[in-house]
Amino acid sequence: MHRRAAIVGGGIAGLATAIALRNAGWSVRVYEQAPAFTEVGAGISLWPNALRALDHLGLGAPVRSTALRDTSGGIRDPAGRWLNRSDTGAVERRYGSVSMLHRADLLDALLAALPDSVLRSGTTVEHVDLDGTVRSVGEAGDSRLYDLVVGADGLHSLVRTTVAPQAPAPRYAGYTAWRFVTEPLAEPLREGAEVWGRGARFGYAPMTGDRVYCFAVHSARPGGTSLDLSSFASWAAPVRYLLDQPSQGAVVRHDIYDLPDPGRYVRGRVALVGDAAHAMTPNLGQGACTALEDAVTLASCAPDLQAYDRSRRPRTQRIVRQSRRIGAVAQWSFPAAAGARNALLRAVPAPAMMRSMRSVLDWHPPHAAD
Repeated sequence: MHRRAAIVGGGIAGLATAIALRNAGWSVRVYEQAPAFTEVGAGISLWPNALRALDHLGLGAPVRSTALRDTSGGIRDPAGRWLNRSDTGAVERRYGSVSMLHRADLLDALLAALPDSVLRSGTTVEHVDLDGTVRSVGEAGDSRLYDLVVGADGLHSLVRTTVAPQAPAPRYAGYTAWRFVTEPLAEPLREGAEVWGRGARFGYAPMTGDRVYCFAVHSARPGGTSLDLSSFASWAAPVRYLLDQPSQGAVVRHDIYDLPDPGRYVRGRVALVGDAAHAMTPNLGQGACTALEDAVTLASCAPDLQAYDRSRRPRTQRIVRQSRRIGAVAQWSFPAAAGARNALLRAVPAPAMMRSMRSVLDWHPPHAAD
């Protein structure tokens, strides 16, 4: 008899976990409260660790087929001067390729690997018990007992209140991001960058189809609704050029939060993955990457959930802290501090920057050598 697992949340973390558990012989059901399985209109970078996880799931090839691989990049200042260049060739030789694609393309690849019979959209999980009972309402609402319940329900996770009821609340990072993907450009870009100003950043990364994924970051109070990117209009090309381009779909605004260590990722028959366990700021591009790692690792460990916790919590909490520190420095607004930061970036050689990412990128799926 198959072990049964419920996945609460049908985003990247939830769908990847469902695939990994099915590959390990589990019977799964994915609960998603939205009426359809969709992703916001933004880009996503998949670093070598994430691509290894996708290879382990059997999805590396289809994902790579929709992605743009190994574009160069680095950090610039608002005048367009390079502060630090990324050696993408060295990254690929040491760790593997980096791919940039639309989040919706990744979600489509995950959905294509799952039969419709396991997907329950329009269904809200109202309660999860430590014994594996899941109560839900909606199109496929019911009460069922599972051998494993996985909370993949994001930053404001309901399942986390079962696993870690005393967990700290998500904390605001102090800045807001606006994200969009341009229409195909008449003058395509061949390299990306992140531009660091004072209390503001602008990032851009080429995608397939001559599109560009863009994000603007500004220190601001949380909860605003304005869309004012005029402060970036004086920045050097290609920022001004990209701001003048029409976007595919709406510009998405997100206040940036991360999650302090909840103290545990598992309890009873319940486990957390992705943002529900370790929501992080996007400064290392590791949110979705570590969620894919979670999926593979949980399926390898289950039903030994304590082994999953021991494997995942130290690593992901270290990345949460590292990403938060980088974001804080990148948002420095005092002129002297920002000037010193930029001088340091110019002085740090590319190999040293790559070594600083070693502990993040040099991850391999459990038992990959078996």
